[in-house]
Amino acid sequence: MTTLHVPVAIGEVVDKITILEIKEERIADPAKLKNIKLELSMLREVLAKEIGENADMAKLHAKLKGINEDLWQIEDDIRDKERAKSFDEEFIRLARAVYVTNDQRMLAKREINDLFGSTLVEEKSYAAY
Repeated sequence: MTTLHVPVAIGEVVDKITILEIKEERIADPAKLKNIKLELSMLREVLAKEIGENADMAKLHAKLKGINEDLWQIEDDIRDKERAKSFDEEFIRLARAVYVTNDQRMLAKREINDLFGSTLVEEKSYAAY
């Protein structure tokens, strides 16, 4: 098996872990679950080695997972609207919720990066709305 070992912001690792946790909870396909569980295990191991047990991290992990769960639901809902070709007010609300929720996600990752002094941090170029 080949994997890449690349420098990455701590917040990005936690983000990826939370997304994999959500996938593990919501995807039933055994073949997909096998891959999800492997990646999740590997990333958890790296994070535990580098960060260890930390109450602040646990809170931020839960916060980021909640944001990603919201984003997952928004994406599911907007795809349902797209499939039905229903481009109504709810579709517009959902479309706007994608970027608003992604901004919350970026801020949560930034909190994690700041807490642990991550050398790498995510930057966005979008203007305020």
